[in-house]
Amino acid sequence: MSGAARAGPARLAALALLTCSLWPTRADNASQEYYTALINVTVQEPGRGTPLTFRIDRGRYGLDSPKAEVRGQVLAPLPIHGVADHLGCDPQTRFLVPPNIKQWIALLQRGNCTFKEKISRAAFHNAVAVVIYNNKSKEEPVTMTHPGTGDIIAVMITELRGKDILSYLEKNISVQMTIAVGTRMPPKNFSRGSLVFVSISFIVLMIISSAWLIFYFIQKIRYTNARDRNQRRLGDAAKKAISKLTTRTVKKGDKETDPDFDHCAVCIESYKQNDVVRVLPCKHVFHKSCVDPWLSEHCTCPMCKLNILKALGIVPNLPCTDNVAFDMERLTRTQAVNRRSALGDLASDSSLGLEPLRTSGISPLPQDGELTPRTGEINIAVTKEWFIIASFGLLSALTLCYMIIRATASLNANEVEWF
Repeated sequence: MSGAARAGPARLAALALLTCSLWPTRADNASQEYYTALINVTVQEPGRGTPLTFRIDRGRYGLDSPKAEVRGQVLAPLPIHGVADHLGCDPQTRFLVPPNIKQWIALLQRGNCTFKEKISRAAFHNAVAVVIYNNKSKEEPVTMTHPGTGDIIAVMITELRGKDILSYLEKNISVQMTIAVGTRMPPKNFSRGSLVFVSISFIVLMIISSAWLIFYFIQKIRYTNARDRNQRRLGDAAKKAISKLTTRTVKKGDKETDPDFDHCAVCIESYKQNDVVRVLPCKHVFHKSCVDPWLSEHCTCPMCKLNILKALGIVPNLPCTDNVAFDMERLTRTQAVNRRSALGDLASDSSLGLEPLRTSGISPLPQDGELTPRTGEINIAVTKEWFIIASFGLLSALTLCYMIIRATASLNANEVEWF
């Protein structure tokens, strides 16, 4: 693989860090701490000696509300033009406060206007606290945001509990409420902003990863095509070289029939009369049927490893080697050096007695060991790359799914709302 492809993971990690560092941070509202409110409700029904009491544990103080205890009678807004007003958003909202009541608490429903408007309107009529019940039956109370409402206490409860209290008020039944400070809840780790940030960050990372993988496979396809093309050229050059080698038939009395003559190095058998043999440029003799397949694959003498392509002046741009991956960048870098040294290398080999290689415009062969990594090393490198890619993809997907699930589950518990 090229240096650019190998640098992919490092560039990916650097770009991921840069993306995270440049991402604008959201206000801390979504991760603010909040306080729970413990609410005791006392209902005094007419004709009933013992008052009915129940407790609301899931109340929540507003973010800008004083965290203090308060007690008073609960009042709902008066109807406006004969229509019940549960929201407290209309400028004509009024509360009927009995003369003997010193402290009273407004009960309003969430929706239609901001929390600040509801709380400010109740404070204008001298309410000491405002209890706002949710407008969604399946939703937990949220942390209300209402800056600038002063010292009035604001608490949110669930819709179910709010409507229970409202049902008594609509029957003109007196309802007393005591609000006490509950537990301080630490900031949550996830909110809508963090969910969006995590999602976009991982989407960007996955896009970058996909682009790098596409680049990797394009490079691999290019190398594979180049290798196949070079193998075909090598095969054609080997056939051409074999056709130029000397071939003769062993006759009676030839030196090959001498018992002391070396056997064929390929099949390890002695030469017999009428055997067809090839004589390589290095003067080594082999059975034609034995050495031709060897030369087609290796292009070298089985005994002295002479490169017959160089010896015969047939010099392609690839070394004689088995079917392995070639490092094309190293091949390009070494061509200039080998072009200058090829003539000197062949001329200095006086034992061959060959004519100097004088081919113009043809690049000589680099050394095999210099250009081609070992097959085992290639397999190990590819395995490591695929393991890293698969691990990164799986870890990213699992982390993204985990964060989305956890953030979605904790949105309601950590939500900060303005209205």
